Amino acid sequence: MILLALAACKENTPQSEIDAQIIDEYINLHNLTTNVTESGLHYIITDPVAEGTKPSVSSTVTVDYVGFLTDSTIFDISPAPLELPLSQTIGGWREGIPYFKRGEKGMLIIPSKLGYGVYPQSGIPGNSVLIFEIELIDFYN
Repeated sequence: MILLALAACKENTPQSEIDAQIIDEYINLHNLTTNVTESGLHYIITDPVAEGTKPSVSSTVTVDYVGFLTDSTIFDISPAPLELPLSQTIGGWREGIPYFKRGEKGMLIIPSKLGYGVYPQSGIPGNSVLIFEIELIDFYN
């Protein structure tokens, strides 16, 4: 009976709360200090540059990246620097990459609603928290 009650509670827990718990556990496990936005996106600039400009959502960015799940399963990696319009990426990138200056490296920890939501993608289960290690090489508007 208790197990049924716990399962029912989990089913009624909003995905945003589940994601927040997963993200907090990941941050604690890896001893990270992050900045968090109102939407629940976490970001870290690991290799900052002293001065520089930042892209906007309308920028085309050139990035190197690795995308993985919280269990360290890699689901995507750029084989070479990739140039793409930021406006055509997932919400977590559109929100997070503008925190990076040209030349900076860092990490985005993206709740599922800013990733692919409930929809599974190749190698990514639905409702997955996504983690990207990113280097913003360049951008233009």
